[in-house]
Amino acid sequence: MNQFIKTFLACLLAFVVANILIGVFFVMVLAGIGSLFSEKAVSVEPGSVLRIDLSERIVDSPSSNPLSALGMEELLSMEVSRSLALIDVLGAIERAETDDRIEGIYLNVAPTMSLGMASLEEIRDAVLRFRQSGKWVIGYSDYYTQASYYMSTAAEKVYLNPEGGVEWVGLASGVLFYKGLLDKMDLQPEVIRHGEFKAAVEPFITDRMSPANRLQMERLLGSIWGHVVQNVASARGIDSTDLQRYASELTLADGESAVRTKMVDSLAYAADMERMLCERTGADDEPRYVSLAEYVDQPKEPIKKLSKNHIAVVYAEGQIVDGKSREGLVGGNSLAARLADVRRDDRVKAVVLRVNSPGGSALASEVIWHEIEQIRQERPVIVSMGNVAASGGYYISCPADAIMASPVTLTGSIGVFGLIFNGEQTLRNKLGITVDVAKTNPSADLGMTVFGAVGVRPLSSAERQFMQNGVERVYETFVGHVAEGRNMSVAAVDSIGGGRVWSGIDAVRIGLVDGFGGLREAIALAADRAGVAGDFRIVTPADELDPLSQVLRMMSAESRAELFKGEFGEIYSQYEMLQNILGAGGVQAIMPYDVRMR
Repeated sequence: MNQFIKTFLACLLAFVVANILIGVFFVMVLAGIGSLFSEKAVSVEPGSVLRIDLSERIVDSPSSNPLSALGMEELLSMEVSRSLALIDVLGAIERAETDDRIEGIYLNVAPTMSLGMASLEEIRDAVLRFRQSGKWVIGYSDYYTQASYYMSTAAEKVYLNPEGGVEWVGLASGVLFYKGLLDKMDLQPEVIRHGEFKAAVEPFITDRMSPANRLQMERLLGSIWGHVVQNVASARGIDSTDLQRYASELTLADGESAVRTKMVDSLAYAADMERMLCERTGADDEPRYVSLAEYVDQPKEPIKKLSKNHIAVVYAEGQIVDGKSREGLVGGNSLAARLADVRRDDRVKAVVLRVNSPGGSALASEVIWHEIEQIRQERPVIVSMGNVAASGGYYISCPADAIMASPVTLTGSIGVFGLIFNGEQTLRNKLGITVDVAKTNPSADLGMTVFGAVGVRPLSSAERQFMQNGVERVYETFVGHVAEGRNMSVAAVDSIGGGRVWSGIDAVRIGLVDGFGGLREAIALAADRAGVAGDFRIVTPADELDPLSQVLRMMSAESRAELFKGEFGEIYSQYEMLQNILGAGGVQAIMPYDVRMR
């Protein structure tokens, strides 16, 4: 009887709590709907200035969240800043070119801006096109990081706070190595790989970069930095040799040295800039600013007739994993299903696959590759590479009719590996735990783990050879796909493969990429290949979730990770990389690092 009462009370409590949560949810929905109808888009007055500070979180894939229109997305997902889709940002800057209400752009880029190199490049190019329309662009900051300065060189005039400075020191990339920690824990990594340059496993087996990895990193950084230097030299009228010398000699110590070297045009305070903008726009007291987010939200001009020709833009953003997509992860089955839906839609005349992924599961990559190959038999497929499209990211890109990338995209990394941790000594020596197994066959316990990632015994020689054969087989398939897709010989692909990472500049030179261009250029190319240039509309198929499922997902651990990512920065990225590699099963095709200009 007592047990029955306990069970009844527990069920009653669960029922009450569930109803309270549902009630709170619907109150929030009603509040969001109310705010949706009560708040109007910011009015853009004549003589307005489009202010771009890039403080927003700019992502590749537009939000498919049905609650975002209610203004509830940030609250429920605990995002620290609003997200803007890159395609919307580029479209807003393009619209501003012909918007008579927008006088010019004020680049007041925040030093805390966090953008991948390719995304930064696309936005900078959009601002340069805005200038070509005949309108002005002015840049100002209290302090310029290299990234914010590079963005600001799209302006015709660059100003700096008198007590500020310009960071100009070159590029560097550091790698954390865990071998010493693993040794202290008696944890033995067992690595099976193909590729001299496949550096994903190096942090677990050595305490420093291998000569091959150092070589590729130095050449990669040199290629990207050389591109940045050339663009700054062109924009500022400074010799590239001088720019290299400024970085090597730490010439830019203060504002005066920045003016003397022509890195900036003049020194000014924020109040001085406001007076300057008022003079340019005819404003009385303060400039009529419109933020980038506010301008993105502006109602678009009504389209008289919707085209029946669709260009589908499909996003592959994040690490590639088996099964379904999750927050920040590309599920092989989910993306393949989305692509299959696109293939069955007769209105879709061409597909643009936007890839921003370091790779991941080789099997999931194969699943996606096969569906892209199916689409390509029926209509054009164009790949637009973002910040990184390497390893598995290149695997899913290679069957496309054309591949476009930024000069600073990280791509290639044609190589695969397997990684298992033998924790037998760790369990015994550090925790006093032993494992005994009953089995029907010698290798029945192959892959048996504790704590999710730690194996209970070392591999036998036969098992190691078995796994090596699997890695070699996947590598041969990978290289074969690239050879077929890029019309190259297997030997030629192997010579530039081996896990080596290339910049977009070098990828064009060696034939892995067809040409330079961003997402909008890829869409234009797709329309041209499909014969619908000037008569098409862009659609962005996404996973369909009902509103309640979306709320539950946004309140889950995956969404809370966004908050931790904002707080812990690079530490979180290292944690995420470790979690993804250790938690993955099977053969992996992944690039373990990113290059960002701070």
